[in-house]
Amino acid sequence: MIRNKYKLLQRFKSKINDEKIDQHDPLTDSYGQNVETLHLIYENCSDVIFRPFLLFGNTKAMVIYIEGLSDKEGIENFVLIPLMEKTSSGNRAINDFFEENIPVSKVKKVHSFQECIESISSGNPILLFEGGSVGFSLGLAKWEKRSIEEPTAEVGIKGPREGFNESLEISKSQLRRIIKSPSLKMKSMKIGRYTNTTIIIAYIEGIANQTLIDEISNRLSGIEVDGILESEYIEEMIEDNPFSPFPQILSTERPDVVCSNLLEGRVAILVEGTPFCLIAPISFFSLIQSHEDYYQRFIVSSAIRWLRYLFLGISLLLPSFYVAIMTFHQEMVPTNLLLSMAASREPIPFPSIVEVLIMEVSFEALREAGVRLPKQIGAAVSIVGALVIGQAAVQAGLVSSPMVIVVAITGIASFMLPRYIAGIAIRLLRFPMILLAGSLGLVGIVLGIIVIVIHLCSLRSFGVPYLSPLAPLKAKEIKDVLWRAPFWMMDTRPQLTGKANLYRQSEGQSPNLDKGKEKE
Repeated sequence: MIRNKYKLLQRFKSKINDEKIDQHDPLTDSYGQNVETLHLIYENCSDVIFRPFLLFGNTKAMVIYIEGLSDKEGIENFVLIPLMEKTSSGNRAINDFFEENIPVSKVKKVHSFQECIESISSGNPILLFEGGSVGFSLGLAKWEKRSIEEPTAEVGIKGPREGFNESLEISKSQLRRIIKSPSLKMKSMKIGRYTNTTIIIAYIEGIANQTLIDEISNRLSGIEVDGILESEYIEEMIEDNPFSPFPQILSTERPDVVCSNLLEGRVAILVEGTPFCLIAPISFFSLIQSHEDYYQRFIVSSAIRWLRYLFLGISLLLPSFYVAIMTFHQEMVPTNLLLSMAASREPIPFPSIVEVLIMEVSFEALREAGVRLPKQIGAAVSIVGALVIGQAAVQAGLVSSPMVIVVAITGIASFMLPRYIAGIAIRLLRFPMILLAGSLGLVGIVLGIIVIVIHLCSLRSFGVPYLSPLAPLKAKEIKDVLWRAPFWMMDTRPQLTGKANLYRQSEGQSPNLDKGKEKE
């Protein structure tokens, strides 16, 4: 008997090695062959549990699951005990008996080894039985999940405090809880030969353009890699211009941000195993807007938005202007200020461009060190390090005091951008702008700005111009770009994403100011 079992194992193993048995093969009528094939597929997998038992006291059956991904108590209480205590299935077929009598909310038939593997890997146990060519996937997945927390990269004073986590099921439920309409659709697909990562395409039917949905689905379907570990893997493979420093897909951890974009006709991509959701298409101005702009009065939001635009320019151009003026255009500085700056620069052995590069590289290194270090000491290292190193560099005669002020203001300005990915792009472009200013002065700065604007005009995010609605000009949509209009004025969706259902509210939503006067 032992020798026959060993020969059977060797025969199945040789077939799998010779690729005669494929994981896409259907389950057979032989219970023993199905079990042995799965044994060989999961060979040397000590965490995969094969639990045999007798069904109705005389029929062989097996429950297969991965330890740590499935609910052990649920398997015992809802599967093993009820089925082992049953003496017969009555007049019903065993297939119908399982579907009607297993006290599990989600029971699904599986017909191939590939379906069995997908179910087991997702934490849902597989039930096989003697005399059947199908199995049953039981919805008893259970593993440790991170609790819902406020996103650390998108904090705000006002608004919801919850963010996505690594569980795709929880992320989907958060969207459903906000948008309760059945028009919210979620298409599922799997990417990755080994990780088999679940990807969800979320959109609102009737608002999102079907052409956009099909384009995103086609780009995702064309990805053939061994694994997807984070949403960035997908972002780089589906964006229009991967060599641009500017992101063409928005990444966020906030469900309210995702829902607001869905209501504007955009599409969201949720990836299993990461809290970051991708949104497409976007524009450059999407990176400047913050979720908190819509949770406070429109006058305040508009003022803060203009402040962001101002500090965006400072973050990109201030070091370049300093280098250009101190190198080529000293006549632009008032005499008293020029004499003060010249006195502070007198002991400095380096030209201004070298001085700026030293301080900028040091500041970026301190910023990255603060991010990578533990939270308890990260902030202290970045702040104290900048103060100590800046003061020591001035006293040592390596850099001048105005240079420290310029770099400090530039660093503060870069933190004004609400999207971290946009801040990185500006930080990268700052260095070529400094080199242009050091070689050509203000002419170099102007040339650099022209190149950046031309590049932005040429970018597309899934066919949508990157500088829309300014280029091409959509006058009615500027009310949510240059400033934040009151909600009763934002009655239409962006035409390039929500044209299928343009109007988002009924007429007459503005407050009737004269009505209150009449009552008085």
